[in-house]
Order: sequence, then C-alpha cells, then structure tokens
Amino acid sequence: MSPTFHLASLTGLLALTACATAAGSASGQRPVADEIPSSISGQSAYGLFLAGQSAIDQGQGGDAADYFAKAENAAGGSDAPLVQTHVFTAALLAGDVKQAAQIAPVAEQDPSIRHLAALTIAVEDMASGRGAKARAQLATIGPPYNAAAALLVPLAAAEAGDNEAAIALPVIEGDPVAGFSASIDQGLIFERLGRFDEAETALRALVQRGDPGAVASADLGAFLERRGRWADAVAIYDQALTRLPGDATLLADRVRAASHHGAPAMPSLKETASEALTASASVLVIRREEEGALAYLRLALRLDPDRDSAWLLVGDILSDVGDKADARAAFQAPKPGSLAFVSARDKLAWSYQGDAQKDQALQIARSTLDAEPGSKEAATNLADILRADERYDESVGVLDRLIATEGGAPDWRLLYMRAVDYQQSDHWGEAERDLTLALKESPDEPELLNFLGYTWIDRGEKLHEALAMVQKAVNTNPKSGAMIDSLGWGYYRLGDYQTAVDKLEQAVSIEAGDPDVNNHLGDAYWRVGRRIEARYQWSRVLTLEPDAKLKTEVEAKLKSGLGPINTPSSGS
Repeated sequence: MSPTFHLASLTGLLALTACATAAGSASGQRPVADEIPSSISGQSAYGLFLAGQSAIDQGQGGDAADYFAKAENAAGGSDAPLVQTHVFTAALLAGDVKQAAQIAPVAEQDPSIRHLAALTIAVEDMASGRGAKARAQLATIGPPYNAAAALLVPLAAAEAGDNEAAIALPVIEGDPVAGFSASIDQGLIFERLGRFDEAETALRALVQRGDPGAVASADLGAFLERRGRWADAVAIYDQALTRLPGDATLLADRVRAASHHGAPAMPSLKETASEALTASASVLVIRREEEGALAYLRLALRLDPDRDSAWLLVGDILSDVGDKADARAAFQAPKPGSLAFVSARDKLAWSYQGDAQKDQALQIARSTLDAEPGSKEAATNLADILRADERYDESVGVLDRLIATEGGAPDWRLLYMRAVDYQQSDHWGEAERDLTLALKESPDEPELLNFLGYTWIDRGEKLHEALAMVQKAVNTNPKSGAMIDSLGWGYYRLGDYQTAVDKLEQAVSIEAGDPDVNNHLGDAYWRVGRRIEARYQWSRVLTLEPDAKLKTEVEAKLKSGLGPINTPSSGS
C-alpha cells in the first residue's frame, strides 16, 4: 500500500468536509506542516487541523494526535464537529483509547463514526470494570462494528455478573472468524463459572471442526492442564502439531504440559476480550484494511497491554504506512521470555537495516541472541543481517554453531543459508557440499534444486543433470520467474537458443525488474539473430541497478555484442 497514512480513510469512515477542502491551497493540496505560517498554526484551529493532516500524510500518527487535540481546544462554531471527529480518530489510532473515549463523537451523523465511537466507549468501560455500562453501549452498535460488539457482549455481561447472559452464544452471521471466537469465549466463560463439562464440550467441538491456527486446541489444552489432566493436554497439542509442525507456541505448550508443571492461568475477561478483538483485527489485516485493523488492535491493547500478538500487528501496520518511530516502539513492547520477543526484535532490527542503520540493526540482532541464546530464530536472523552486510564469514560462523547443535541431520534451510554465504565469498566447493547434503535431507525442495542446478548451469558444469533439476523445480513452482530463468539459461548453455528465448521471455514477464533475467534474455535474442531486441534488453539491465560486475559485462556487450559461444565442460 501507499506509505501515506490517511486517518481520514479509516475503513472509509472519514473525509474532509467541503469547507476544509475550500480552505486548502489553490492547487487543492494541503500544505505541509513547515509551510503553515506559525501565526496560523500557533493560533488557528484550522491551521492546527492542517498540521495534523500533514503529520498523517508523513506517517506521524502521534504528532497528528497532538495537533488535533490542540485544534479541538482552539475550535469553535461550525468547525468544532469536524475537528472533534479527527481528534477522536487520531487519539484512537495513536493508542490513547482513554482520551478517544472521552471525546468520542457519539452524536456524529455518520453512523459508522458513531458506532466506532460507541465501541471505543464500551471498551473503555470494560477496561475500567464497568461491565453493565459497556453492555448497554454495545447494544447500540451497528455495522461495520456489530460483529466486534457481539463478541464483547457476553464478556461485558460476565463482568456485570449476569451469568445467564454471559453463556449465551451470540449469533454472528457472515463472519466465520467472529463466530469461531465467540464459541471459544463461550467455552472459557463456562470454565470461569465452574461448568467444566460444558467448557470441554464447547472447546472439543471447535477442535473437531478443524480448528484453523490451532487456537481452540491451545485453549482446550490449557483448560486440561488447569484440571491436572496433563496426558490429555499433551495429546491435544500433539494432534495440533501434526497439522502445524514446528509451531513455536504449540511446542512450548507441549513442553509445559509434559513437565506436569506451570499450567497457564485462566485468562481474565479483559484478556479474553482482547484476544477476540485481535482475531478480528487479523482478518482485516488479511483483507488489507490496515486502518480498521489498527483501531481494533488499539482497543485490544487497552484491555490487555501485554498482548504481544497485537503489538506485532501494530508494528507491522505502522511499518507499512511509514510510521517508523511508532512501529519500532511497538516492536519493543514484547519482553524477553515472551514467545513473541524474538520475532519482534527481528522486525525491529530489519527496520533499522532498511534505513541503512546497519550498526544499530546488527547490535539489536546480537543482543537478541544474547538474550535468547537457544533461539534458532534469533541465530538465523543474526546470520541474515550479517549476510546482508556482506559479512559472509561471520554469518558462516553463526550458522556453523547452529548446525552443530542439530546433529547429523541439520535443517536443510540452514545448509542452504550457509551455502549462500559460501557462494558469495567465492567458496563454491563448500557451497556445493552444503547443497548436496541439503538435497539428501530434502530431495524435492525446489529452492535447493534451483540453487544447485542454476549454479552448475552458470558454471557450465553437469548441464544435463542441472537442467533436469531446474525442470523439477519449475514443475513444483510453475509461476516462479527465477526458476524459469534457470531453465531458460540451461537451454541456452546447451545451445538450444530458441527454447531458451521462449523460457526467458516467460521469466521476464514474471520478473520484469530483475537485471539478471533481462541480461539472459538479451543474450538469447542475440544468439537467434534478434540483435535490436538484444540491445534493448541489455540497455534495460542498466536501468535496473545491476551490481558492478554485471554492469561492466553489459556495457561491453552493448559496445561489441557477444563473443564466441562457450563450450560446455566435459562434465556436462
């Protein structure tokens, strides 16, 4: 999506009014903050409003909230409702739910704004222990927030002490994720009321229905642990792991249950409500409705400030919209010992790496591994950042230690990563060894087949064997431009130039911005006599930021064309 963050596009709810548009510059563009005269921005509600809009456009959500709050204080007359609406949404999306609830525009004519305001007030009431008030507020909420409101109604009822209303399963049509969450919440409320048979029945029914993401399995296992039924809990975790092998949360749950120690506490009503809102936000993230998702996540974190899964999503969304400072703050929320800590720190490190702050990124990656020395994820992320910095020997060192801990059958991915380091540092023999070992562990893995096959092709070695390998990779991933390029380059090396052209044209149609693929197609065009098109492809390579070696090669070809055909080695 665009790096510009428009609070005014929050799920299509807000738009500038006609008066705001008319008051803009003559070109129709809002002035940026440093273009607003201080005499206006310091005194005028509208000037502060414009400064807030500019902060939004620059991905500075926190600054926007401050500007809008000042604008509200300065506003009067007909401008007041517009400013209040923007102050509300800015405060909500910046995470100040308490302030947002205090100034929520409950009389707003736009029903979507009005219902979001009511949802915010209801969540603040639940966070403050006012279950009865929250329940009454939730009853007023309609689309597009009615599903979220329906999820919270039983929990607000439980907080208010109305047990019969608390166990009633809300009817939520057209939203299977919300319906699934409501059923989980019902099971947890049954447990809270001591109705253990009903709780187990509700949760087992969800597991038997498929349980996407193993959410119900985790809750059922935790319920069984709290009952002291350790073996039954382990069986549930094992069943879920057959569908989600390697899932860190399930693995940690299984270890805990197998130790017969440390059953997780039953989640509070606020924690349960927070989880429901986070699940709803996840659906909006998948739909690319990031602003709506952010609103739900801020509400979820008001109910449970330690919900690390919500912090990760907040960080991802803010990163996408260019609010780097607030994204980094979100990624720093999970603490050591949390299952989300390493993932959050990885994201934090790459945020700095993407800004070319390599020392900061590397320091974060190193300190993460220091804090979690047994974490495979932390070690591989450190190796990745070292590789991105072209510190290949150091990356190999990290991977050496990690591979050594895995015994005689290391994960093929680790061997693959080390092979990349070896290849980049001109140690092809070691890279070839690692790729061969990895293929023994995972003989059908297309990434391995393509890496080894392409490198043999590019080196003019074992061409027929290499071509078969990359063809197998393409059969598995027929839409991979990189793998089709390898196939086309294999035909080129074998002298079948017309087939090479056909394959490489297909690869370029998928990977139009890849300089190597365009270079290969230029070579193939030259060999079939299409010299003008060859020069066009080579010229295009120079516009695609090729590395220095490729740039020099292409400039020579543009000047003199291709030399004689290389003869494949005898091993082909």
